[in-house]
Amino acid sequence: MGDRLTGQVAFITGAARGQGRAHAVKMAGEGADIIAIDVCGKLPDCVPYDSATPEDLDETVRLVEETGRRIVTSIVDTRDYEGMRDAVDRGVAELGRLDIIVANAGIASPQVWDQITPESFRDVMDVNVTGTWNAVMAGAQKIIDGGRGGSIILISSAAGIKMQPFMIHYTASKHAITGMAKAFAAELGKHSIRVNSVHPGPVLTPMGTGEMPAQISAAGESNPQLAHMLTPFLPSWVAMPEDIADTVCWLASNESKMITAQAIAVDQGSTSY
Repeated sequence: MGDRLTGQVAFITGAARGQGRAHAVKMAGEGADIIAIDVCGKLPDCVPYDSATPEDLDETVRLVEETGRRIVTSIVDTRDYEGMRDAVDRGVAELGRLDIIVANAGIASPQVWDQITPESFRDVMDVNVTGTWNAVMAGAQKIIDGGRGGSIILISSAAGIKMQPFMIHYTASKHAITGMAKAFAAELGKHSIRVNSVHPGPVLTPMGTGEMPAQISAAGESNPQLAHMLTPFLPSWVAMPEDIADTVCWLASNESKMITAQAIAVDQGSTSY
């Protein structure tokens, strides 16, 4: 437990499990109250892994409250602009302010290039790009209104720096988030709001459940020479959600007060070549 975020409020998308839950618990442990949202239901048809549930979000609530902090939750799809604004409005009304946005929600769908349908491409772009934009738009004015500055962290991917084989739509969406962070940073900087993107490599989350491993393997068989595009330098191939949350919390804190418009890789070196 620490005090790096004492008195602050963070809005986190995709908070029911995985990285989103880890961000919420880490920030609560550093003193922040949390506004948490998740779709908690069926994901687009192209997604091969299990969906989050309301019970998953309840567990996030339990873990945050265990730290002694408050949390306000909403079940809402990040593609729903008005729903996102309502969730933030309700959270700020209850918790009193907003200082941090973590646009974490996203989906992935392993598919060989000529198996991607227009519907799949649109769904991945809508959730990952439009959903991220919605998160910033839902909360940025609240941070400005507070007059204290703040931090916005957009969760991209190693695919947003390099690329991810067999995920053209995912790669395109994560590159878009990288650019979005820099563009928001330029315009929000005058309000002392910093905007950065975080780029994890493989992370052990529920995104690896269901049919995801089988689909990754099947796609890889179409072009085996691409299998090691993201080979890490460090011994571990996979990070834990808490490893990414450490970096996100640092970017939310005053310790990174001079850092904005940066793409921060947390990928064991895999995008460095």
